Amino acid sequence: IRFWDIKDNRQLQLFSGHTGWIGGIELSPFNGCRYLCSGSFDKTIRLWDVETSKSLHVFKGHTDSIWCVDISPLQSNNNKNNSIGMIGGNGYTICSGSYDKTICIWDIETTKQFNVFKGHERMIDGMNTILSGSSDKSVRLWDIRSGKQIQVFNGHKSNVYAVEYSPFLVNNIEVGGSSNVICSGSFDNTIRFWDIRSSKKELHMITGYYREDKGINCLKLLQLKNNKRGNDSGYSINLCYGSSKGLIRIWG
Repeated sequence: IRFWDIKDNRQLQLFSGHTGWIGGIELSPFNGCRYLCSGSFDKTIRLWDVETSKSLHVFKGHTDSIWCVDISPLQSNNNKNNSIGMIGGNGYTICSGSYDKTICIWDIETTKQFNVFKGHERMIDGMNTILSGSSDKSVRLWDIRSGKQIQVFNGHKSNVYAVEYSPFLVNNIEVGGSSNVICSGSFDNTIRFWDIRSSKKELHMITGYYREDKGINCLKLLQLKNNKRGNDSGYSINLCYGSSKGLIRIWG
């Protein structure tokens, strides 16, 4: 895993330790992004200290390659250990998706796996809910507290490689204090938006340039400064996606 200075095109740090390709990385949303989580083909998840470049722990439990990881300040409800934990706080968790068709939740404080979600028919690719996409062509929403699947969204014609919570609302209605719209990107070369309250047909669909993209591999919704006058918020939401052909596109 390499850190780069984009301005000077210079490598800053190199993290070595995984013995297989790296499927996903994520910086912690707390402590100033000090911690990095990575998932690999070697079936392990590693937690790194960015400041020291050291590997803090190796999480083992998946039986196949790990495609995606995320870090959340979700409370694990594990009160058996009251210690401060390896990263100076308790309740932090890691979420991972694997080719073994499971999603796992890991307690960083105790370094234990405390929840496993099963339901996808094939390998899995990317608050109190988890959003996942799979090569079974479905997008699924899970309740962490009950461990049960809440909703299934069908419509993609090929593998779903990317899923994302969006800042958009349908009819200005929030669900649990957050957006009710999610989006997904697929090898079928489409990005689809869904209302989490309904499993009906997608709300909207964006189609990529087939000859130039040939599939959506990853996506992010970016909040960028808007220099145009007359915009009260001063920001605009842009969709950024990476394609199978190596191109990165931004939609306004």
